[in-house]
Amino acid sequence: MKRYLINTVFALTFVICGLAACAQVKVQEPNDTPGEWSKPYPPFRIAGDLYYVGTEDLACYLITTNKGNILINTGLANSADIIANNIKTLGFKLSDTKILLTTQAHYDHMGAMAAIKARTGAKMLVDAADAQVMKDGGASDYALGNGKPTYTPLKPDGLLHDRDVIELGNVKLTMLHHPGHTKGSCSYLFDVKDDQRTYRVLIANMPTIVASKPFDQVTAYPQIAQDYAYTLKAMAGLKFDIWLASHASQFDLQGKHKPGSAYNPSAFIDQGGYDELLSDLNNAYQQKLKQK
Repeated sequence: MKRYLINTVFALTFVICGLAACAQVKVQEPNDTPGEWSKPYPPFRIAGDLYYVGTEDLACYLITTNKGNILINTGLANSADIIANNIKTLGFKLSDTKILLTTQAHYDHMGAMAAIKARTGAKMLVDAADAQVMKDGGASDYALGNGKPTYTPLKPDGLLHDRDVIELGNVKLTMLHHPGHTKGSCSYLFDVKDDQRTYRVLIANMPTIVASKPFDQVTAYPQIAQDYAYTLKAMAGLKFDIWLASHASQFDLQGKHKPGSAYNPSAFIDQGGYDELLSDLNNAYQQKLKQK
């Protein structure tokens, strides 16, 4: 297990994607993206220093610390201003973002990452298994890649491995390697607290299946079936109070929170919802194994 101390010494080799280099890449997001992926959604405080700053369905999270802030996911390319405005609405500055993270290197979570990195100078950390896909903007993704980037390529500043700890100021996040959906899909486990209590939070990348072919025909990802099996088992054993996900619909954001409603962390304490979704995904995995 490694520990990355961003507030004091960042013990990594920095490789920054220059704006000129990024501008030369022609990017084409898929045309069939759901409308709710880019529909603005009022930002709000989830629990303690954890905030929702994403769109109606593409979940983006801001974690504030006494040494700067952490942003997880950025939605589509057109979400950069939405996120910036949401952060401003909450009373924070986009420029205070020091660390950028993602739960998976797909265009619907990485679309605005290069733009926000350019605006903030924040350090981009990624699960090592998704580093190449991030570098080529999704072109080499085993399921969604077709040799062309679907988001602006970005070279990570540091690579993360299972159980690595990311520390910024008074916040420590543990990265959990949860492959399958992408080779480097990951979740984050950390604590936040308010005046009443401390909450153990899981931002989960739920292992939905995107491969259209039977697993044994996915030649670009030969260990895909084993990775899904590993992730489903690992996620079933996690302990937490609050769980969230890469997509708002996965944890029923709209059912648990109404825009303008009062601060209510308990709305996101939902072990049953997590268990039910994980069970559904395991059933989908078992059916996929039978596909010929």
